Amino acid sequence: MTLQSIVNSINGFVWGPVMLCLILGTGLYLMIGLGGLPIRKIGYGFRQLFIGRKGSGDGDISPFNALMTSLSATIGTGNIVGVATAVSMGGPGALFWMWCTALVGMATKYSEAVLAVHYRETDRRARKVGGPMYYIRNGLGPKWAWLGLLFAVFGTLAGFGIGNTVQANSVADALHSSFAISEKFTGMVMTILVGLVLLGGIQRIAQVAGKLVPFMTIFYLLITLIILMINISAVPEALLLVVKSAFSPVAAGGGFAGATIMLALRMGVARGIFSNEAGLGSAPIAHAAAETNSPVRQGTIAMLGTFIDTIVICTMTGLVLILTGVWNSGEQGAALTSLAFSSALPYGDKVVAVSLALFAFTTILGWSYYGERCAEYLFGVNVIVPFRIVWVIAVFVGATSQLSLVWSIADTLNGMMAAPNLIGLLLLSPVIFRLTREYFNK
Repeated sequence: MTLQSIVNSINGFVWGPVMLCLILGTGLYLMIGLGGLPIRKIGYGFRQLFIGRKGSGDGDISPFNALMTSLSATIGTGNIVGVATAVSMGGPGALFWMWCTALVGMATKYSEAVLAVHYRETDRRARKVGGPMYYIRNGLGPKWAWLGLLFAVFGTLAGFGIGNTVQANSVADALHSSFAISEKFTGMVMTILVGLVLLGGIQRIAQVAGKLVPFMTIFYLLITLIILMINISAVPEALLLVVKSAFSPVAAGGGFAGATIMLALRMGVARGIFSNEAGLGSAPIAHAAAETNSPVRQGTIAMLGTFIDTIVICTMTGLVLILTGVWNSGEQGAALTSLAFSSALPYGDKVVAVSLALFAFTTILGWSYYGERCAEYLFGVNVIVPFRIVWVIAVFVGATSQLSLVWSIADTLNGMMAAPNLIGLLLLSPVIFRLTREYFNK
């Protein structure tokens, strides 16, 4: 048995029915316990986001930039490659299950941020640090510290996979395919840019994310909106197909192999989680650094990340794939999204390549902070400089290497991150509910 097949077997278990049920079940439990707050208070969350551009209270970055840092890590290959994979394998119905995953995921993301701010600490550099490892240890006590330790180990390792090398590889591959730019040149430029940003720590990462994330998101949404407007008459039919396909098998046709309801569900949930990261425990690490005096207020801002990432961006990508009619062509991943865009617009494939490069580059920046905080939790502040050096080197390695095995290992480590975090959320749910009641009762 090869190493690849061993990793695939582990991956099948880690992302199997048990984990998917745990992630969805936790989100549903939190949504019910919060009385549907993430849906009821979404307008309040957007108001707090724009009020919070300057921040109030202790912290290192504004609440707005905390969300942009979080989004920089989540808006990535999942929005282009992940959606295409879900629809090409699970059929249009997979998009419906991505929506369901995102709605309960908003409750999960809200809860993660509430706990991250409530249990955060100040490190030796006078920086605010937090995340699952801190709220597990500080909220559940010393006897649960091993669970936080596990999260930090998985988070440090996962960062080099899903947050670094595979993203750099996606950028290099996209630019080589569309513009014939060599992988080594792309790797060199990205290495220099990432190094320059990392020198400034969380403040510079947040400043770059605060400018680049809104720009790249609006750019991508405008292009997809143009395609939807050109095909506006087909949009209602596409939406109807999404809902119908979620509850009935989709027959094989064209290059599409056919999909059962279960396959649509599994692909929608797995790719939805891969895209918005609700339940993985990564985003609260960024929100813990926010300048805020209220865990609940930051929670309402944090939950917007899942809404923007999946309900907005992934939906736009999915609709373009469906209404252009290429979803059942047999193509997969980024190639499928490129085919959809190029069939609707001149140079559409170039737009996808540029978007993928921007999305993946910001993911590298966001995950550098996540990995660094996990490493600091394990080894202290002295690990920060060595970590940044290794992180920058890994960008070049990722851009110039074949990474099929790394993709699989990264997927496995991501799933392993989720388990300690979800246990912590469930055990600390009474704290989340109490803080929420107290805040809104005032």
